[in-house]
Amino acid sequence: MSEFLPVTPAELREQGIEQPDFVYLIGDAYVDHPSFGAAIISRVLQSRGYSVAMLPQPDWKHDDDFLKFGRPRLAFLVTGGNIDSMVAHYTAAKKRRSDDAYSAGNKAGKRPDRAVLTYCRRLREVWGNDVPILIGGLEASLRRFAHYDYWDDRVRPSILAESGADLLMFGMGEHSIVEIADLLAQGVPVSEITEVRGTCYLTSPENTPYGAAQCPSYEQVRGADERSKEAYAKACKLQYDQQDEVYGKRILQRHGDRMLVQNAPAISLTQEEFDALYKLPFTRTYHPMYEAEGGVPAIKEVRFSIVHNRGCFGFCNFCSIALHQGRRMTTRSQDSVIEEAKELTTYPDFKGYLHDVGGPTANFRHTSCQKQLQYGLCKGKKCLAPEPCKNLYVDHQEYLELLRKLRSLPRIKRVFIRSGIRYDYLLCDKDESFFKELVSHHVSGQLKVAPEHSSNHVLDLMGKPHIEAYRRFQKRFYELTKSMGKEQYLVPYLMSSHPGSTMKDAIDLACFLKHDGIRPEQVQDFYPTPGTISTCMFWTGLNPYTMEKLYVPRSPQEKAEQRALLQYFKPENHERIRAALIRAGRRDLIGSGPNCLVPADPRAPKAPAGRTDKKPAKHPIRNTKQAKNRQTNAKKAAPNHGSSRKKPR
Repeated sequence: MSEFLPVTPAELREQGIEQPDFVYLIGDAYVDHPSFGAAIISRVLQSRGYSVAMLPQPDWKHDDDFLKFGRPRLAFLVTGGNIDSMVAHYTAAKKRRSDDAYSAGNKAGKRPDRAVLTYCRRLREVWGNDVPILIGGLEASLRRFAHYDYWDDRVRPSILAESGADLLMFGMGEHSIVEIADLLAQGVPVSEITEVRGTCYLTSPENTPYGAAQCPSYEQVRGADERSKEAYAKACKLQYDQQDEVYGKRILQRHGDRMLVQNAPAISLTQEEFDALYKLPFTRTYHPMYEAEGGVPAIKEVRFSIVHNRGCFGFCNFCSIALHQGRRMTTRSQDSVIEEAKELTTYPDFKGYLHDVGGPTANFRHTSCQKQLQYGLCKGKKCLAPEPCKNLYVDHQEYLELLRKLRSLPRIKRVFIRSGIRYDYLLCDKDESFFKELVSHHVSGQLKVAPEHSSNHVLDLMGKPHIEAYRRFQKRFYELTKSMGKEQYLVPYLMSSHPGSTMKDAIDLACFLKHDGIRPEQVQDFYPTPGTISTCMFWTGLNPYTMEKLYVPRSPQEKAEQRALLQYFKPENHERIRAALIRAGRRDLIGSGPNCLVPADPRAPKAPAGRTDKKPAKHPIRNTKQAKNRQTNAKKAAPNHGSSRKKPR
C-alpha cells in the first residue's frame, strides 16, 4: 500500500530522511491525488530520487511551521493550491466565501489571501535570502507578468518580483521541476538557472538574453489612464501570441531596474510520460490527519473520475487554460485509462459508477489539425470560433472506443461524462456514433454544456461559437433523447456581465431563456481572474486583438441586474428586473403576457382601460403551449438544474 509523503519531522525520520531535499508549502490541505498539482510535482520528484516534506496550509502568523523541517537541502517549493487563493476566498461580487472545499472540514480561513506572496515573505523573514524559493501552480502561473488584480482594482507587478522568490515555474511543471532539481543537485546556483523552459526569472537589463519579444513594462501598464491601458492590452496580446511551445519566443517585461524573463513554454508531456504519471504511488485520498474534521471535500468530485487529457484548443477568452495548460492536447493511452478504472473498481466505496472520463474538454483526444505539430497553433485565431476552422480535424472514434472498453469492465455499471463537452466540435463530426452513445450511455440525467450567452457579438468577445450552433445541438440532443425513450436535460452554463455585454444583451438573453424554457437555478457573473484575455478587456475596455473599445458593465447595480435577468422567474428578482426593464425602455416585457419576463408591480397604479404597450417583444414565442411544455420539462429536472460551474482553474 502507498504511503503519504512526510508531513511531520517524525514521519521524515521514520522514512530515514534527516534533511529533505525540498520542503513543499501548499495553500490547500494535503490530498495525494493526481488531480492536485502539488501531489503530482511531489511524486515526480520522489520518483527521481528526491525527498520531499509536505507543509500544507502552514500557520503564516507564527514562525514554527516555517522552521519545523529545518532548511531543505535544495529549495523551498511554494504553491497557492489548486486554484488562486483569492478566487478560493471571494465571490465575483468580492464577498468573502464561508467555505473552502480544498480545506479540511470545508472550513474557510486556513490559508492567507495571496498565499504565494505571504508564504514567500515569511520564508524570507525566517530563512533570509540564501535559501532558494521556487514558486509554481495556478496562482503563480497566471500572475507571472504584471497583471490586473480584481480585488485591489489595480495592476500589480509580476508575482515573482513581488514575492521575493528566485524562480517561477508556469504551466504544467513536470519537465521544469525535474530539470531544476537536477541542476540544484549538481551545485548550480539558482541565480544561474536561466535556460529552463517553462520558467521565469529576474535579471539585470544588461544580462537580458537576445532575440526575445519585449512587451510594455510594468511602469507603462500599471496606470489607470488611457495610455497605460492601451499598453496593457498590447502586452496581453503579445503574451498570448508567444504561448506556444513550437514557435513561442522568450518574453521580456521590465520591472524597474530588473528585467522579467519568461522562457519559452515547456514541451508537453509525451503520451508515455503522461501515462507514467498515473503509475506513481498516489494514495488517491486526503491525509488521515484530516479525518477528525470530516476530510477534504474537494476529493469527492474526483475520487471516481478519470482525467484522460490536458490542454484545450477551444481557447475561450475568459478561461485560464490557454495560458496555463496550453492549447495543445496531451492525452493518455487507452491502456493507462483502463488500468486506472480497474484500480478504482477495487475500492471498497466504489458503487459501480465512473463519475467522469474527461478533462478541460472531455471530447478532445487529438490535435485540432495536423499542421500544428510542426508549425504550432495559429496566432490570434481560434480553432472553433466564431466558426470551425476549415482545417479542423474532427474524430471521436478513439474516444468512443475508450468509453466502450470502460463500459465493458466488470463492476462498472455506468460511465458518465460530466466535465463538459464542446458541442460545436461534436456537431462537426459527420459520424453521429459518439453523439448517439453519449445520449444513450453517458448522461446522468443532465448534460452540462456552455453556450454562455445568446448575443453573438458577446460570444465573439468570449471566443465562443455563435448561438445557432447551440440551437442545432439542443435540437438534435432532444431528438435523440426522445427517440431513446429517455428523460434527460441539458444544463447550460450562462455568464452575465462579460465585457461587451450591454443591458440590451442581458435582456435578449433572458428572453432567449424564456423562449426555450430554461430556468437556471444558479448562474455565473463574469469573474475577472488573473491573466485572461477577458480580464484584460474588463480592465482596459479594449479588445487586445483589435484595440476596439468595448462597453464593460462595472457598477455593482448593473452587474446585479444582468445577473438577475438570467433568473427572471425568481420572485426575489422581480423588483430589480422591473427597474432595469423600465430604464431600458422595455416595458413590453413587464406584465402577464406570454412574452413578459416579470409581472407588473402590484403596488403600482393600474394603467387606464384599453391602454397597451405597442412595442413587440424581442423574442416572440410562436407556440405558447410548446413553450409551457418546455418550461414544465425543465422543472422536472433534478434540483441542481443549471448548477454553477466549477471554480475557475
